[in-house]
Amino acid sequence: MNEIEVVLYGSDQLCPSCLHLPSSKETYEWLEAAIARKFPGQPFKMTYVDIFAPAQETDKQTFAKRVIDEEMFYPVVVIKDKVVGEGNPRLKTIFAELEKYGYKATT
Repeated sequence: MNEIEVVLYGSDQLCPSCLHLPSSKETYEWLEAAIARKFPGQPFKMTYVDIFAPAQETDKQTFAKRVIDEEMFYPVVVIKDKVVGEGNPRLKTIFAELEKYGYKATT
């Protein structure tokens, strides 16, 4: 199984429409722990990208700009160039996407 990268685009400042939700960093930590619990021993990589100070990688810079330009609700969760969560991401949707790539959930 190949390691899948789960990218969370967010910011230290809360999304204007997401005032009562956890911060992007809190969501990142929560999501990383939830994936590790659901798919133990299966490799995945979590990456946090600050949309206002994106990493050096061109694809991440481009998508960070898109989040701002399209006024997406952040944090935005992306797996293999597919948006699987926006604003308040749902674990069920993210888990289903990972299962498409061979991840097996443990109960």
